[in-house]
Amino acid sequence: MTPDAPWLIAGLGNPGPWFRLTRHNAGFLAVDRLAERHGARFRRRGIATLVAEIGLDGHRVLLAKPLWWSINLSGRPVAALLRRHGVPVERLVVVQDDLDFAFGSARLKRGGGPGGHNGVRSVGEALGTRDFVRLRFGIGRPPKGQSVGDFVLKKFSEEELAAMPGELDRCADALETLVERGLNRAQDALNAPKAPGVARTDA
Repeated sequence: MTPDAPWLIAGLGNPGPWFRLTRHNAGFLAVDRLAERHGARFRRRGIATLVAEIGLDGHRVLLAKPLWWSINLSGRPVAALLRRHGVPVERLVVVQDDLDFAFGSARLKRGGGPGGHNGVRSVGEALGTRDFVRLRFGIGRPPKGQSVGDFVLKKFSEEELAAMPGELDRCADALETLVERGLNRAQDALNAPKAPGVARTDA
């Protein structure tokens, strides 16, 4: 890996305005927030991706939102971006929603299985490796009687939406720290106690 190799931060979500504030689109929301911080605008690259570019501590960072029909098919456009821009897999970050964490929790990790997330599975299959970093944004578990499929495609609750700006800022902070100072520092920052906000529910 060359020292000046770019980073790629890919948020996962479903394309289309109807899905914008649904739980399955937490990845899109996080990269939107990071782009907004740096005054960057997303532009269409080909038919399958929106891309914005920012700079962090001298690093070139591409922000991407794959648009290949469904979140479950995110791997092909992510792999194409890595090839096109010479991004090593060590500098790929995938931002996803995660049922295993309550809303208000987020975790960074490198590698590991997809945990039932078909978008993450698609990325791993397209790359032939899972050795990329994932930021997992907690969305909690569906209430009794509601299917996982229905839950992830429903919009966040009013209480969650009220707390969302702070949660997205925490994620943006962690992503900036990851690029500038490394994974361990970013994990420490993300896992640090935060000010009280929306009540967490057990995942």
